[in-house]
Amino acid sequence: MKKQILFFYLIFHSFLGYSQDKVTLSGTVIDTNNNESLIGVVIEIPALKISTITNEYGFYSLTIPKGTYSVLISTIGYENKTVEISIQENSKFTFDIKADAKELDAVIVNKNPYRTIISKPEMSVNKIAISTIKKMPAILGEIDILKSITTLPGVTNAGEGQSGFNVRGGAADQNLILLDEATVYNSSHLFGFFSVFNADAIKDLKLYKGGIPSRFGGRVASVLDIYQKEGNSKGFNLSGGIGLISSRIMAEGPIVKEKGSFLVAGRSSYAHLFLKLTDNNNSAYFYDLNTKLSYKLNENNNLYLSGYFGRDVFSLNNSFVNTYGNTVFNLRWNHLFNDKLFSNFSMIYSDYYYGLTIDFVGFNWDSGIKNYNFKYDFKHYLNDKTKLFYGVNAVYYDFNPGKIEPINSASGINPKQLDKKYAFEPALYLDVEQQLSDKISINYGLRYSLFYRLGNQKMNTYANNQAVVFNSEQQIYEKATPTGTVDYGRNETIAKFNNLEPRFSIAYLLNDTQSIKMSYNRMTQYLHLISNTQSPAPLDVWTPSDQFLKPQILDQIAIGYFSELNDGKYTLEVESFYKKIKNRLDYIDGADLIANNAIEQVVLNGNARAYGLEVLFRKNEGRLNGWASYTLSRSEQQTPGRNSIETGINNGAWYKTGWDKLHNLSITGMYKLNEKWSFSSIFTLQSGQPVTYPNGQYQYQGISIPTYGLRNEDRLPTYHRLDISATLIPSKNKNRNWQGEWVFGIYNLYSRKNAASISFRQNQDSGNNEAVRLSIFGIVPSVTYNFKF
Repeated sequence: MKKQILFFYLIFHSFLGYSQDKVTLSGTVIDTNNNESLIGVVIEIPALKISTITNEYGFYSLTIPKGTYSVLISTIGYENKTVEISIQENSKFTFDIKADAKELDAVIVNKNPYRTIISKPEMSVNKIAISTIKKMPAILGEIDILKSITTLPGVTNAGEGQSGFNVRGGAADQNLILLDEATVYNSSHLFGFFSVFNADAIKDLKLYKGGIPSRFGGRVASVLDIYQKEGNSKGFNLSGGIGLISSRIMAEGPIVKEKGSFLVAGRSSYAHLFLKLTDNNNSAYFYDLNTKLSYKLNENNNLYLSGYFGRDVFSLNNSFVNTYGNTVFNLRWNHLFNDKLFSNFSMIYSDYYYGLTIDFVGFNWDSGIKNYNFKYDFKHYLNDKTKLFYGVNAVYYDFNPGKIEPINSASGINPKQLDKKYAFEPALYLDVEQQLSDKISINYGLRYSLFYRLGNQKMNTYANNQAVVFNSEQQIYEKATPTGTVDYGRNETIAKFNNLEPRFSIAYLLNDTQSIKMSYNRMTQYLHLISNTQSPAPLDVWTPSDQFLKPQILDQIAIGYFSELNDGKYTLEVESFYKKIKNRLDYIDGADLIANNAIEQVVLNGNARAYGLEVLFRKNEGRLNGWASYTLSRSEQQTPGRNSIETGINNGAWYKTGWDKLHNLSITGMYKLNEKWSFSSIFTLQSGQPVTYPNGQYQYQGISIPTYGLRNEDRLPTYHRLDISATLIPSKNKNRNWQGEWVFGIYNLYSRKNAASISFRQNQDSGNNEAVRLSIFGIVPSVTYNFKF
């Protein structure tokens, strides 16, 4: 009983009680070179053993006793800086730090930012500095943010030539991908060969795999939070790169010096132009544009306008043309009420468009999803022990499942618009970060989300409210026949859901260099991606939850050990996790997903689970640095029968999902030989993708027909490859501002023929069935020239 009283006293004291002699130190941290605010910078006062981290806009706040202190500013990729301050009243300090330019034989400088991270209750979170990503080997010379995060534990890709990524056994559509707070629905160019994120325009990225703060919602696997650069408000810069198949350019500079700035960055591929020289009418290319405007109204108010526009075009002889891409905008207003209360107001627009033109059939197909998002977030720094994060957001969705139009009157195609769908998702959240003692820190929060499936639509009704029925004679699931329809008017509620989503994490500091952490979070996903592929494809359709498609609900727990070794030269992270998901969609055999106006007739609500062990070992200093990650995990799905008669999917048994990877090993290394030459490499080894192979055959009218067993009982061969790159920085002419570098790369150095798929067919000569392996990449060399002035 005494322990419980002491616990509640500590919490109460941390909220309300602190000396009147304390004052607030607040301000921002900026990059010396371009005046940009910096995210995730550790502000520490060693004498008091307290610290904080700058938020997404570079703001920090610390409540400390009056006095004179040494303040240590540190973050990955920048030089550590120590500043002496004397503070007798509430004061604002802007700290500027510069990018790391250590000599080759440099050693640890004073303090490592990992030490503060170890003491924080944040876990299952990974961050890679953009400067590090740019040193990693790239595919076809293009730096790829998504490929870089697959070197982290618990993260895999769906395979070569497939878009998206998978986190802790989750599907690609279960990842919330944010660019300046705006949702990006498809994160890949050219079906997964490139990322939609131009690394030149990106300032910061953070991947949450678990222990996800309550300000995030709407997905059940992960959150990839990416912020664009604000632009250089000190002077004009032009940078870019010229590669064999793509190039990029970025311009940034002041609107009003040291007060406002702009950034414009563009990319485009042009390999298809070479095909035209060979009379090849096929083509595949992409282009995108990143923009951002920033303006400081006064000391307490800042405005930001950011945007992204990208398109992919895939054409086969001009008779089959596929066009798809994202468009996002965000207008943000940062306001500082006082030294302890920071707010951000955002109005966000996201649009994902996907369309087809099939000339030989004679029709155009357009579909997509749009959302309009309102957010108002507050960060309240109560005192040096307690911080509050709270806010509200509301998202309105506009789904276009598909519209078909004839190209001309002779095509014979009748125009048709599948029923548009609408939804509204408001939410409230509160997060509390507290330091209970020198050894114990906790985060806890709650998100309350609602979801309204709205009309204007006619909805089918079914007997017993079941859109899928079980044929007991043939032991298969079939579409149910509608018994009628209900006409819902504009904005009339078709279905309504509400969920409480608690989040909790705790860190216990064993000593100055070791800690153990534990987290739990519940998350709800109200959107579903209707797809019959292992990774998102342009024709996949997003659809909202309703009375038939229930929202996915996740419960995840994780426990981990974190250690800093040899004064920060090395760090070790070990985590284990277990998660389960209710209402994960599963498809009946033979499900027809394309242009289906009654998708509820081919899907069932099932369950999913994943569990595993992750290890991440980093070397942070010296000529050679990098990391090794290993994941041992399992991802499974189950859809049992709804009663004793039904067999369920796969006979109701758990089966491996298409993104299950039992083993996943990645080793990333970067070596700086001298001021001119540096080298990097990535080795990847992982279990093959689960597949279903034929287990027999029968003859029908002289044709061999294969038969199949249970789902995903087999695997593709083990996947592995080695990528390398070398960077040459020529001697700089001191009289010129021009800086250039050559990057030479080889993807898949030993030309491993990794199987993207294995198909089965009947040999035309022998008549026997045979397996055919499809490999997309062998060895791929590349060269890129990067420049800046």
